[in-house]
Amino acid sequence: MSATSNAQPMGEAEKAAMLDAQVSADEQMGWLKTMTAGPNHLGSPHNQANAARIEKLFREWGWQVKRADYQVLYPTPISTVLELVGPVTKTLGGQEPGIPEDATSNNLAGALPPYVAYQGDGDVTAPVVYVNYGLPGDYEALARRGISVKGKIVIARYGGGWRGLKPKLAQEQGAIGCLIYSDPQQDGYGSADSYPNGGGRPPAGVQRGSVLDMITYPGDPLTPGVGATRDARRLTRETAPTVLKIPTLPISYADATEILSRLKGAPVPNEWRGGLPFHYRFGGSDDVKVHLAVKSDWTPKMISNVIATLPGSAMKDEWVVRGNHYDGWVFGAADPLSGEIAMLSEAKGLGALWKAGWRPKRSIVYASWDGEEPGLLGSTEWVEENLAELKQKAVIYINTDGNGRGFLGVDGSQQFQSLAGRVAAEVKDPQTGASVADRWRAGVRAKAFDGLRGDQQALAAAELGGDQPLGPLGSGSDYTAFIHHAGVPSLNLGFGGEGESAGSYHSIYDSYDHFVRWDDPGLAYGAALAKVAGRMVLRLADADVLPLRFGPLAGAARSYLSEIRTLIDTRRREDDKRAGLSAEIYRLGSDPRDPLGPPLAKPPTPQIELAALDNAITRLEAAARAFDGAISANGAALTDSQKAALNARLKGIDQALLSPSGLPFRPWFRNILYAPGRFTGYGAKTLPGLREAVEERRFDDANREAGIAARALNDYADRLNAATAVIR
Repeated sequence: MSATSNAQPMGEAEKAAMLDAQVSADEQMGWLKTMTAGPNHLGSPHNQANAARIEKLFREWGWQVKRADYQVLYPTPISTVLELVGPVTKTLGGQEPGIPEDATSNNLAGALPPYVAYQGDGDVTAPVVYVNYGLPGDYEALARRGISVKGKIVIARYGGGWRGLKPKLAQEQGAIGCLIYSDPQQDGYGSADSYPNGGGRPPAGVQRGSVLDMITYPGDPLTPGVGATRDARRLTRETAPTVLKIPTLPISYADATEILSRLKGAPVPNEWRGGLPFHYRFGGSDDVKVHLAVKSDWTPKMISNVIATLPGSAMKDEWVVRGNHYDGWVFGAADPLSGEIAMLSEAKGLGALWKAGWRPKRSIVYASWDGEEPGLLGSTEWVEENLAELKQKAVIYINTDGNGRGFLGVDGSQQFQSLAGRVAAEVKDPQTGASVADRWRAGVRAKAFDGLRGDQQALAAAELGGDQPLGPLGSGSDYTAFIHHAGVPSLNLGFGGEGESAGSYHSIYDSYDHFVRWDDPGLAYGAALAKVAGRMVLRLADADVLPLRFGPLAGAARSYLSEIRTLIDTRRREDDKRAGLSAEIYRLGSDPRDPLGPPLAKPPTPQIELAALDNAITRLEAAARAFDGAISANGAALTDSQKAALNARLKGIDQALLSPSGLPFRPWFRNILYAPGRFTGYGAKTLPGLREAVEERRFDDANREAGIAARALNDYADRLNAATAVIR
């Protein structure tokens, strides 16, 4: 049917059915095989060809398409050297070997060797110290044993926190080089049979990644806060604070074995021991030395986002933004193309609706981002360039990334929790035939019954038949600039928990063969993801009033404050006990073969002024109850003028959560309710300004940040009360 002015409006169920009819798992498998046929790192010919494929498909489906290009600093390795030079000489590192059972893994023409982006080039030779995960607590443990990493090369295992923290903290401690390896306890035969017998990381597998200091700011390191257009003012590489200074390489656990098994010194504590078959030791002596050298091409590179739009009718200047990135470290089947092909299915379905005469009330913007892997480059630069317009027009950003087999996970802005729950109730889980929502509830309850500790809030919701609670967003994908910098409410969703993609993560084995064998056979969950995300976009684009309920957001804020109160009380009790422990007690209480000095002296935890923040959350809770009650009771009877006024009041409400000065040490991050942790990276910290100040014993900052959060939440409550007044 062609578009005509006489076309009858489609009902919600009819639109969903037409969307579903365009979603084909077989078609997704074809797209995935084509898009993973060559290396897809930023700037590679195959990655650029994928961008052209994506653009062509959007145009065929009736979308308006343009490119958003940026010039960014992106280093690609010219040479990498890793050699054991004592007590024996042995060459390590280099490209991973292909596997006969995996055709794609042997198609390595043009692939880059294992590396991490934005490390500091250098050529160093030094003894090696094992630092566990290489996080702050690990360096405190080393200091208590009198072990220094100054002038040494550290070797840290993946896990515990974001990889970029490992070389950053190492260089702050005086190390001159850093190696990061995948320990099989967490990433290999400890979790799954090694590939190709299972999805687990094989001995030669290497996890690439970025070590850009994204906790300071993501995106192009030379243009913080502005889009990296050709004429943008730029920092120099030497002055860019997010580029690290010491050479760093990721290595396999096969290569790590050659180093770790030879280390001397005291045995490490039990919690530092991984899954390799020898006794882990601290090292640091001249007996074991490593030569590490990295040289990179630091010339600017061009990235290209594909931006596709279906313009809205009644509310053209309100945008529902949906995105997934298309660049990978090598082939990128699981990360990110399993999410990209689901988004393509949605775009095809929405295009079919458009051709049938449907016109969304709000504009729909679909973005295929480039350069996510090195540092969220494409999405961050687009947000920074279009910041004013996004603040004015974007009502939500919906993100996906890698997808897999299992349960639906949804995190993000809690006012959309009920929407996510309704959509999950409509889509069937492809393995069981139950609804996605019912399978999630069953999974939470079954794990709790089996004695596995989990989220008590989620368990309570599952037992009552409620919606899946939305967790807070930290970082690690393209929602970061939207929610943390621009104040655009955001969701991140995907299926997982039962696939084995972790073993191929950021390696040459993240391939088509691995994915369809171990992660999502037949791409059944790729189809399910398209149906979930596509329905969300349809509901949001066509709602007369955005389907928001603020009770979950207010409840989350209350729980975050309760957690901080508990943290403060626990810290105060610990401080009192520690004050009574002398150095002699620590000496007598430790193993003479592993003597421990006292912990580093820390200022005692005082009272933190939380009354104003407590009162602000109380106001927010009342405002949320009033709004949710009013919209439930009177929403169906609103006049057109009331709907328009209500949308105007609600649009941009999350910008009230932005701190004018940003978070301490990283003003680019401005959301007072959630942020990636300074020492967790991807993991979220809630009420981050206050929480991290307490954790790091910056007590003046804690009092100030509590006040900033209180003012923001009072402002949010005021805006919500103004919206409620429209309804009444």
